[in-house]
Amino acid sequence: MYIRNQQDFWAGVMFVAFGAFFASVGTEYDFGSAAQMGPGYFPTILGVILVLVGLKVSVGSLSKKAARQAVNKFAFSKLLLILGPVVLFGVLLEHLGLVPCLLLLVGISSYGSDEFTWRATIINAAVLSALCLFVFVYALELQFQMWPTFLGN
Repeated sequence: MYIRNQQDFWAGVMFVAFGAFFASVGTEYDFGSAAQMGPGYFPTILGVILVLVGLKVSVGSLSKKAARQAVNKFAFSKLLLILGPVVLFGVLLEHLGLVPCLLLLVGISSYGSDEFTWRATIINAAVLSALCLFVFVYALELQFQMWPTFLGN
């Protein structure tokens, strides 16, 4: 059997793996019924649906009608530029505060894009920071330190 569409095939395999994981974790909790769902109902059902979708996508990639699509070389540097700032955000949030951490997160993550421009990054950082401040601090009233501790707030 020849994999004509490698991207679809590996995406399907990933769906199956995640679905199997969530379905197996969901079985450790009380399942309940559709009328009275237990804590295991949603992850189990969602996991089974993911497995079915993953199988359909993977099997479809083997079809002779599937478009030929290869998997590109994996870019570890871009993965690090996307996931690294998320870890940095969690580590520095208590010390730097919400606003500087959001600006760092968006700025560094944006650099991982092929379409990176400073203008778009600054606008994106400003809009996302304002949105996060509005939703988390003002609307949900979560208690976050806004600015660095050395500024004395």
